[in-house]
Formats: sequence, structure tokens, C-alpha cells
Amino acid sequence: MPSAPLASQDCPLDLDHLRRMTLGEKELEREVLEMFLKQTSRLVAALADRPAEAATLLHTLKGSARAIGAFRVADAAGTMEEAARQGHDTAPALATLTEAAAEARAAIEPLLRRP
Repeated sequence: MPSAPLASQDCPLDLDHLRRMTLGEKELEREVLEMFLKQTSRLVAALADRPAEAATLLHTLKGSARAIGAFRVADAAGTMEEAARQGHDTAPALATLTEAAAEARAAIEPLLRRP
């Protein structure tokens, strides 16, 4: 599957991509956003605690982020995945990933508060 275009610099979530992926179904959109919030928090926390599982965790996070249009998160996870594969220090990549995930969560939370 080809990579989606990078998200705009103004928004950490590509809402058009999300709508396409959920076929415009608002309830499905809410469900995947809620799952992403839970999963992202858990996976980012696990990266620091379980470095041996980093490749799997990052791959999962990258796929989930791409699916909802959180392309900065996906790119940051991919960068960290590559750094780990090459044996480089992953601390800077983890910081970038953590920041991208926080931005995505901040964009998602108001969407989920809407009726």
C-alpha cells in the first residue's frame, strides 16, 4: 500500500483521510479515534519500558497512525523503527514520536467531545 501524503504542517490529523478510511461513517470514525488514543498512549509508554519489543510496537503504531491520518506519528514511528534497526540511539526519535503523539491526541480529543 503506498504511503499517504504527509499531513499539513498546521494539523496533526488528516481528517479527509480519516473520512475516506471510515467511509464517512461518523460512528466508525469515533470508534477508531478512541482506539487510537488508547493504543497510542499504551504503545508510547511501552517503548520506554520494553525496548526488546520496540520493532513490533513501532510497526503497530505506524500502521494505526497511517490508518487514521496521523501521518506525523506514523513518520516519527518509522524514523524510530529505522534508528532501532540500525542500532542508533533512539532517544531523540522517541522524543519526536512522543511529541507527535501528544499533538495527535490534542487534535483528536475535541473531536470526540462533539455530540
